[in-house]
Amino acid sequence: MHPTHHNPANYPRRILLAVTGLSPQIVTETLYALAMADPPGFLPTEIHLLTTLEGAKRARLSLLSQEPGWFDRLCREYELPDMTFTEAHIQIIQDPDGRPLEDIRSPADNLAAADQITDTVRRLTEDEHSALHVSIAGGRKTMGFFLGYALSLFGRPQDRLSHVLVSEPFESTWDFFYPSRQSRVLNLPKHGPVDAREATVTLADIPFVGLRHGLDTRLMEGRVTYREVVENAREAFAPPSLVIRLPERSLTLGRRNIQLPPTQMALYVLFARRAMDSLPPLEAPCKEVPDAAWRDRYLEALQAVQKTPMADNEMTENALSKGMDGHYFSQLLSRLHKSLRTQLGPSFDTYKVQDGGSRPRKYRLGLTPEQIRIVE
Repeated sequence: MHPTHHNPANYPRRILLAVTGLSPQIVTETLYALAMADPPGFLPTEIHLLTTLEGAKRARLSLLSQEPGWFDRLCREYELPDMTFTEAHIQIIQDPDGRPLEDIRSPADNLAAADQITDTVRRLTEDEHSALHVSIAGGRKTMGFFLGYALSLFGRPQDRLSHVLVSEPFESTWDFFYPSRQSRVLNLPKHGPVDAREATVTLADIPFVGLRHGLDTRLMEGRVTYREVVENAREAFAPPSLVIRLPERSLTLGRRNIQLPPTQMALYVLFARRAMDSLPPLEAPCKEVPDAAWRDRYLEALQAVQKTPMADNEMTENALSKGMDGHYFSQLLSRLHKSLRTQLGPSFDTYKVQDGGSRPRKYRLGLTPEQIRIVE
C-alpha cells in the first residue's frame, strides 16, 4: 500500500475500538452506521471494547449471547462480513491494585482508566497495516475524553474518531440496538409503541489533531501512563526555552532537565552565548588546520563550565595546544548531539546546533536571545 493512501477502508486490519458503560448498544449502532455509509467505507475486521465490570457483563449478555445476541443478529440481518468479536475482546478496566472496576468513582480510578485507555490505543496503533476507528459514544464522559485524547496522541492519518447519533425516542433505550430491516415494535414507557425500523442512526466524524509525530519514539515501545504521554507532548510542543545553570552544570531545555559532560556543555555554552548576543553563525575550523581563535573561545567556555583551575583541563589544553581543527570540532559536536538526542527525543531538532544546511557550514543555536538565560 502506498503510504499516501490513508483511506482506512484499504487497510487489511481494521479495528473498531469503543468505550462502553451501561449502553452496549453503541457497538451495534456504530457498526450499523459504518455499514450504511454512502459510499461504503470502513467496516472493521475486529472489535475491541474498554469497559467496567458491569459494562462487560451487559456487553456479553446483550451482544455475544445466543439470545438476544444483537451483534450476530445485526451481522446476519445486514449480511455483514466476518468480524472478530469475542469475550476476549472486552477489556475490563482495573483499579490501581489490579481489581476489575465496577465503576469509575475516585480520582485514582479515573487515572487508572486513563492509563489503560492510553496504553490500549498505543498498542492498537503499533501495526502499520492497521486502521483504527474509535467511538467515544459510550461509557463515562471521562472515558470518552481519555479515549479521544489518546487517539490525538497516538493516532495516524488512517485513524478516525466518531460519535454515533440516534434519533428520538430511540436514544438510550435498552431494547433498541439498530434500525431493523423488518418492522419491530418497541413499547417505550414515555412514548408508547414505536417501530425500530423508523429509527435514524448516523455517525458524526470528529476531526482530531494528530500529535504522534512529536512524541518521543520510546513511548511507542512499551507500556506508558497517560501522564507520561501528556507531559511528553507538552514538552514537544511548548515554546522553546533554554536555561543554563553554570554552578550546577545543568541545562533546562523546555520542560526537560539534563546534564552534559563538561566538554560538551562548554561547546553548547559557546553557541548559547553567541545566540544571546545575536552574533552571526560560526564557520567550523578547517579540517586539518588548527585554529587558535576556535581554541580560545572554546577553552573560555570550558573554564566557565568547570569553575576549577585549568590544571583539570590539561588534557584538553594539550590536545588544542596548536588550535582546534575541524576533526576535533566535528567529533565534539557529534558527541554533544548524541547526548542531546538521547535525552530530548523529538525536541532535539529544536535545541541542536544547526549547520545552516549548505556549504560552507555555518553553525548556530536556533534560539532567540529572549529564549535563553544563563545563570552564572
